[in-house]
Amino acid sequence: MIKPVFQMRLALVSLLMLLLGACSTVVQVPTRTGGNGGASAVSLDEAKAGYARVLRRHVNDQGQVDFAALRDDISDAGLGALENYVQAIAATLLDAAPTPRARLAHMVNAYNALSMYNVVASGIPPSHDGFAKVKFFVLRKFVIGGTPLSLYDFENGIIRKLGEPRVHFALNCSAVSCPVLPRAMFTAEHLDEELERETRSFFTRASNLRIDAAARTVFFNEILKFYTEDFVPAHGTTLIAYVQRYTDRQIPVDYAIAFTPYDWTIANSRRP
Repeated sequence: MIKPVFQMRLALVSLLMLLLGACSTVVQVPTRTGGNGGASAVSLDEAKAGYARVLRRHVNDQGQVDFAALRDDISDAGLGALENYVQAIAATLLDAAPTPRARLAHMVNAYNALSMYNVVASGIPPSHDGFAKVKFFVLRKFVIGGTPLSLYDFENGIIRKLGEPRVHFALNCSAVSCPVLPRAMFTAEHLDEELERETRSFFTRASNLRIDAAARTVFFNEILKFYTEDFVPAHGTTLIAYVQRYTDRQIPVDYAIAFTPYDWTIANSRRP
């Protein structure tokens, strides 16, 4: 028998989901053929080439994006190129890739591009913090493979189900505490090496891995807290055991685990 208190909570959650659904919008993206617009969409390969140019021009070595420059850039490495790729993501079925690795690479690139575009289309907000997080990740939807999806649903309902935990160190949500956005796209041919590189790089940053010997505590990025079930026990007996695979620093197995608060500030290269 369901207890009355649980019934009330379930009803409140259901009501909240209905209200959020009613508030959600599908972001409309202009169809372009080049940096400054046109009449018909480009091919997936052409769109990917354009997005690759965007990454090289507007992302710095720290993974920060010059969103204002991207928004105002009318060249073949500007906003039009990013919009072309977003349109190609909308038109490309997720199961169209020839191999599982090609499918995953496409999804990681798609998520990162949609996150980047979402920042520009949202007016380049200073942060995802507070209710802005709900709007950015849940209420704003994009057509992905023919289906309107939020970034939250894309990550949790599709990408995570593929069972590759290292994607959490490759998916970039445009916030400071997110994994660094590479200046090149992920590829099907070298995806394992690229995910390995990004995971090891993630744990070289003090904000993601800090060992406090005095407190006998290891501090991890909150990504390890958000998605613990993706790492343990399938890929490590403990979070410390999982992280130890990707760092040369020795983490005492008996240390307590704590998490560094997530910084939702937009990773904008122009921020103060």
